[in-house]
Amino acid sequence: MTLQGITEDEIANYLVHTPGFFERNAQLLASIQLTSPHGQRAVSLQERQMEMLRDKLKGMERRIMDMIRHSQENEAIADRLHRWVRAVLLTHDDAHLPEVMLDRLRHEFLIPQAAVRIWATPAQALREGLSELSATQGVSDDAKSFTASLTVPYCGINSGFEAGKWLDDTVTSVAMIPLRHTGSTFGLLVLGSPDATRFTADMGVEFLQQVGDIASASLARLLA
Repeated sequence: MTLQGITEDEIANYLVHTPGFFERNAQLLASIQLTSPHGQRAVSLQERQMEMLRDKLKGMERRIMDMIRHSQENEAIADRLHRWVRAVLLTHDDAHLPEVMLDRLRHEFLIPQAAVRIWATPAQALREGLSELSATQGVSDDAKSFTASLTVPYCGINSGFEAGKWLDDTVTSVAMIPLRHTGSTFGLLVLGSPDATRFTADMGVEFLQQVGDIASASLARLLA
């Protein structure tokens, strides 16, 4: 848009660099009428500025409330993680460790289903006396290879994974977390839910990686 050869940008540039213009023409401020964004009524420039400032303050308030909410959620997660780790550390019977870990994980984080499998590595064997545990039951070579290939936890639809069969048939989404010790993959922790949106491919996995690190460090004591 131009006005007798003058562009809007030139007018705006002039006003920005000429702060005394409205001081010399104060009557213009009172006569300028703008349309309110909250209706079709006309408002003065000063009132329009106040509305813009109020909208900005409301936006800042929403961001502050979001920050507070996220802080509270993170604190709650930290508390649950603390209780889970404590329960695991207090379990001194190796035969009970996998089930305690899974039970407290389900309880603290409201996870409908969870299972774990561990197996021997080229460098270490499973300790004797643990062969009857559900956590030490057989796992196919394909599942072991798949687990070893995971650089981060897998989250998504349960599309016929062997690990999905360790859970009930109602599971539609899963999180699969590899367990590693001294560079070798020795197990897989799987979390499942009948809710297809509980574990999705676009979700963050930082927390699941922390869970995997703790589970790996704890269950590694079942290796000889």
